[in-house]
Amino acid sequence: MKNTFSVTPKADTPVEKWWALRLAEAAESLQGNNFEVFVAADCHEAGEVFLREILPATGASTVSFGGSMTLAATGIVDAVRQNPSLEVIDTFDKSVSAEEALERRRQALLSDLFLTGTNAVTACGKLVNLDMIGNRVGAINFGPRHVVLFIGRNKLVEDVPAAMDRIKDYASPTNTMRLEKKTPCRMTSHCTDCSSPDRICNVWTITEKSFPKGRIRVVLINEDCGL
Repeated sequence: MKNTFSVTPKADTPVEKWWALRLAEAAESLQGNNFEVFVAADCHEAGEVFLREILPATGASTVSFGGSMTLAATGIVDAVRQNPSLEVIDTFDKSVSAEEALERRRQALLSDLFLTGTNAVTACGKLVNLDMIGNRVGAINFGPRHVVLFIGRNKLVEDVPAAMDRIKDYASPTNTMRLEKKTPCRMTSHCTDCSSPDRICNVWTITEKSFPKGRIRVVLINEDCGL
């Protein structure tokens, strides 16, 4: 199948040529599933694409976020906070109480624009996510008028089982280490399907298509980003 996306390799090496082909295939699959797709060379370019092309097209006046190391790496969060035309429902504000933080996550579900990342993307263009609270996956699938996902190339996998393995075997344990959660996997690196109060693996979602078409925009990034 001929790719409709052409991704320029970052260097003339077999590895970079491999990634360029994989990203082009993923972009085509996602587009076929009604996602609007952009490809960026790195996190900095992903931020520029968002600010230059995506944000104006949404016409958003309210914006909020879901937890994502990739989103943070783009620099978008600070740019959005400094934009006087946007009302920011700041779910990343560490100065507020737990009750207020939860309320902001609830309010974020009705924002015009929601920004976050994804745990895995399959070769056939499905998004696979696992959440602790459910606010991130809830917003991806319903609520905000527009959703933008920033996804590093390291999140590409073959199929849904591979996505779930990646999340449980790697993304979840490393995130518990990053967040200093009191879970067994933080100590062992292995999932034990625990019952810890700090468990972050509570809500699975598989998003097969964007509905309505184009509501979810995906920015694929040609570098490893996040966990």
